[in-house]
Amino acid sequence: MSALVMYRNGAIYSAADPFATAMLTDGGEVAWVGQEAAADALVDAKMEVIDLEGALMAPAFVDSHVHLTETGVALASLDLSGCASLEELLEAVAERAATQEGPVIGAGWDESLWQEVRLPSVDELEAAAPGRQVYLTRVDVHSGLVNRTLAQAAGLEGMDGWSGGPLAVREAHTRVRAQVLDFTAASRMRYQRLALDHFAANGYAAVAEMGAPQIGTRDDVTALNTLLDADGQDLPAVRIYWAQPVGSADEAREVLAGFGTERMAGLGGDLNIDGSLGSWTAHLRAPYTDEPSHRGTLYLDAAAIAEHVVACTEAGIQAGFHVIGDAGMDEAVAGFRLAEQRVGAAAIQRGRHRLEHAEMIDDQAIAAMLELGVTVSMQPLFDAMWGGPGAEYEQRLGAERSAAMNEVGRLLAAGVPVCLGSDSPVTANSPWATVKACLEHHTESARVSARAAFVAHTRAGYRAFGDPDPLAGQLVPGSEATFAIWAASELAVQTPDARVSSWSTDARAGTPMLPVLDEELPTCLRTVRRGRTIFEKSGTGK
Repeated sequence: MSALVMYRNGAIYSAADPFATAMLTDGGEVAWVGQEAAADALVDAKMEVIDLEGALMAPAFVDSHVHLTETGVALASLDLSGCASLEELLEAVAERAATQEGPVIGAGWDESLWQEVRLPSVDELEAAAPGRQVYLTRVDVHSGLVNRTLAQAAGLEGMDGWSGGPLAVREAHTRVRAQVLDFTAASRMRYQRLALDHFAANGYAAVAEMGAPQIGTRDDVTALNTLLDADGQDLPAVRIYWAQPVGSADEAREVLAGFGTERMAGLGGDLNIDGSLGSWTAHLRAPYTDEPSHRGTLYLDAAAIAEHVVACTEAGIQAGFHVIGDAGMDEAVAGFRLAEQRVGAAAIQRGRHRLEHAEMIDDQAIAAMLELGVTVSMQPLFDAMWGGPGAEYEQRLGAERSAAMNEVGRLLAAGVPVCLGSDSPVTANSPWATVKACLEHHTESARVSARAAFVAHTRAGYRAFGDPDPLAGQLVPGSEATFAIWAASELAVQTPDARVSSWSTDARAGTPMLPVLDEELPTCLRTVRRGRTIFEKSGTGK
């Protein structure tokens, strides 16, 4: 293959030329972006020429929050995301038990979508797969269903997070996962490779892996680095966070250096301040509407948060935390403010620390994040799945509290840095669905334009994990040749507000166009990272 490749006869999403239809790459770099007439003058026999046939070429996406091993497991496991009732879930478990040996492992169930809106009993689970260990991960991966056989094998009796029923949370859930998901290094790498290939097939060229002891052991990170050392150039780029609290700068450096790779981005990610709304473990100021005796679980208090932020700041390492509930966010803000008192606001800002999810965030928290330069990593598909009347958020929190959740637009309007991800396998690896969710947020004030969402899901992802390349996530001369090619029926400049003047969003004003996001989302034809094709759709000829 020639080092010089001319892509032409398409639509190129580039700030260098909003009318561009062609792009020339030289190895791993963009050499030129322009229009057909100029492309005619540039093409020569030394170049490979690829006809885009009207397709869209755009910067590849960055998923800012993923769990690769879990994603691979979900892709290879019994998919329960389509179950509309408890009966369907039990039927799926019984069918899998009848056709495969070993534990029955499933993923993606969500009882808030079921007709019954109740969990199965341990007897019902046992009857579906008699004598077989059954572990069914909830869609949020913060809890799982277990049958009696598995509960006995894992020794859950008397353990925190298990009361004898089908649901395992907290310590009990961690124990169950250790019992059932005890992988060899080779199997971990197979799952990780499956996940990364899946991301590439959906137009992603980079992901942020959120490693955590409660999700996967350090063996996960070791296996992932072994895979990437061998095959990384043919896979999406991976930056890794490890969720281990530290108490000093020396400890922070030691922990990060212990992984032996420059792929480590920081100590954070799913370092849990609290849990999840779906599993009733997100920490709330007021009780859950559907579980009035619960206000969730606080895993890290302000003092522990401050200690970790100070240690990482002094070590020059990015810190981060998982936080969802409003009381959890109060604790996060208090922790960052305590850290500020010890090392100063300027030092915190230089740390580029981040918060994951931040689903319930008020004006005070927004002001603190803005002042201290904290990036917020959000998942817009949470609102698409669980927002709106009668959905899970309203079930858990009631109408008033659930209306102000996952407010991407509110944060962006305030100037808080925001990057977007899927929390895979919690939501689908569908970047255009993520962009669409920003356009169609259930709360009108939280909506943003397609362009703002696209930037948050591309360029902002690189900035969030500290990529030093100022051109990362763009297609301009001198940038990396990292992009995806999409079959899209129509391109336009889209805003969530029809009152916006058309001239301000027209391509003639210098705004590149993006796909119209209707029911049929764009199809990824090819994903390229640094000039190397990491995915090509079969039979496209592209």
